[in-house]
Amino acid sequence: MNDKFKAIVLNQSGEKFTREVKTLDKSFFKTGEVLIKVDYSGLNYKDALILNNGAKLVKEYPHIPGVDFSGKVIESGNSNFKSGDNVVVTGCRVGEIYPGGFSQIAKVKSEFLIKIPKEISNKNAMTLGTAGFTSLLCAFAIKAREELLLGEKVKDVLVTGASGGVGSIAVMILSKLGYNVSAVTGKKDQSDYLKTLGAKHVLDRKDFEGEPRVLGKGLWDGVVDTVGGSILANAISQTKHSGIVAACGNAANIKLNTTVMPFIIRGVKLWGIDSVTISKQRREFVWSQVSSLVDFKLLEKNVKVVNLEELLNIFPEMLNSKTSGRILVDLNK
Repeated sequence: MNDKFKAIVLNQSGEKFTREVKTLDKSFFKTGEVLIKVDYSGLNYKDALILNNGAKLVKEYPHIPGVDFSGKVIESGNSNFKSGDNVVVTGCRVGEIYPGGFSQIAKVKSEFLIKIPKEISNKNAMTLGTAGFTSLLCAFAIKAREELLLGEKVKDVLVTGASGGVGSIAVMILSKLGYNVSAVTGKKDQSDYLKTLGAKHVLDRKDFEGEPRVLGKGLWDGVVDTVGGSILANAISQTKHSGIVAACGNAANIKLNTTVMPFIIRGVKLWGIDSVTISKQRREFVWSQVSSLVDFKLLEKNVKVVNLEELLNIFPEMLNSKTSGRILVDLNK
């Protein structure tokens, strides 16, 4: 195998921050015992922040970003993985403090790796990526009302930021679980697509951007919120008694202006979703559920595939809320 490969490299010297596609060799990697030929990576909101200025997440430069990827094992120093195994990585601070997936070759610790179930391809795995993995965690949090908490059956669910990577996949999964899904988006042109994913209703984001009531009319048994801010505050105030709000994003705002009333009067539960540092056992379980909950033919209709050079031009659009669906990076393109 050729020791040379292409990757996006970030660098910082004083106030000067740079990002460019470079040719590297395997000596770049200082940690990890499993070498992987990367097939696909994805552009997530966190990636866009890191590509923009490091987002105070990157500690050492030069650095290869990309918080998720799928590919094939080339060499392994761990007996649990052998050459030819198809693997996926999400979270584990890959792309932040460890070299990431915007690279034709990656080297990581074996505990970061999950073997991709045989029913799905490497491209499928990254069509989901961190966004889809997070969506599944959110859906299971809402489902916990019926199972772990022994509550009433979930019926009506709200998804905010529904045209984004996490939101759109959440719409599909929650619909597959049998829930009535209302999708919130500011992109009217995505309404038909969201309905094909399973949304019963598509709601205008503007209706959730005003000052929230202390307690609004109870409408939702569960909420998947990907944006934070006033939209999350409004969703909380509209959540029914014993409802679960799964919060996983802050694209609108990191601040939350609410009161304790929904939590102590209605018993609403705000469930924070972290997809980075969860256990390997839980990650393996989530990936084992993918084939029964995800229709990849539908998702692929809203997937854009780019190469490394194109990625450098498109990430600012995500920061300005001008992207929708999933953006894949094909490392062979």
